[in-house]
Amino acid sequence: MDLILSSLSQGLLWSIMAIGVYLTYRILDIADLTAEGAYPLGAAICATSIVSGLNPLLATLLGFVGGMAAGLVSGLLHTKMKIPALLTGIVTLTGLYSINLKVLGKANVALLRQKTLVTQLQDMGLTKTNAVLVIGAIFVVVVILLLTLLMKTQVGLALRSTGDNIPMSEANGINVDHMKIYGYMLSNGLIALCGALLTQNNGYADLNSGTGTIVIGLASVIIAEVILRNLSIGWRLASVVLGSVLYRMIILAILEIPGMDADLVKLFSAILLATVLFVPELQKKFKIRPLAGTDKTA
Repeated sequence: MDLILSSLSQGLLWSIMAIGVYLTYRILDIADLTAEGAYPLGAAICATSIVSGLNPLLATLLGFVGGMAAGLVSGLLHTKMKIPALLTGIVTLTGLYSINLKVLGKANVALLRQKTLVTQLQDMGLTKTNAVLVIGAIFVVVVILLLTLLMKTQVGLALRSTGDNIPMSEANGINVDHMKIYGYMLSNGLIALCGALLTQNNGYADLNSGTGTIVIGLASVIIAEVILRNLSIGWRLASVVLGSVLYRMIILAILEIPGMDADLVKLFSAILLATVLFVPELQKKFKIRPLAGTDKTA
């Protein structure tokens, strides 16, 4: 039971990153690799800020802002310099490696005996797992509510329109470059926020912690889409949380196999993503209909 609760709490925290990946991958139709640099950036900013004495909540939000700055760079490279989206992400994450190293000052920073959001709740009598569950639930609910409200505004509708049909959006007077930049910033801000929260859960920030984050995010998004379709934007974001939790549960089940090598977790993540991506083709081939949401309104 403890392992299940731990996976659930981890899934809630990782789901914030998955929602960020969803914004670029599904709403903007962009494969953004900046995530692998934005995640450790958020962790680095948060960890160093906490060590310097800053309030943990402010340090967490500062990590979010740092991720938005990284997204701004990617957005400008893609829209103003006309660099293809895939190469844009590679350029930015490569540059972020040096920036993250400068922020951390070394390969990793420990948060031993430091006040974090997790330890603050533990001081109130909660176990670490319950503290992480509470933190994850609060941040997930806030993120989903704010994004749902945003997507129903003119800016949000313009953002979704840009991802669906750029020529039509331009014909309707939408500045698609601005919308892409907003999407990049919001996406990477959430990914960095996830890094900031997870570094407080793990007790340290590591320079190489971002490796494979895009796989985790994509797997969570695709799992959610395989299980449920035709959902409104709010319920779709909630389903991504479900996908993230299920992903953690699957990884846990794999690692619980007797004799399984924990060092192969990244390999299993890649295999799981490839398998999940193949499921829609199997559904078409064998005419298996996925579950459909009851609310199809935008």
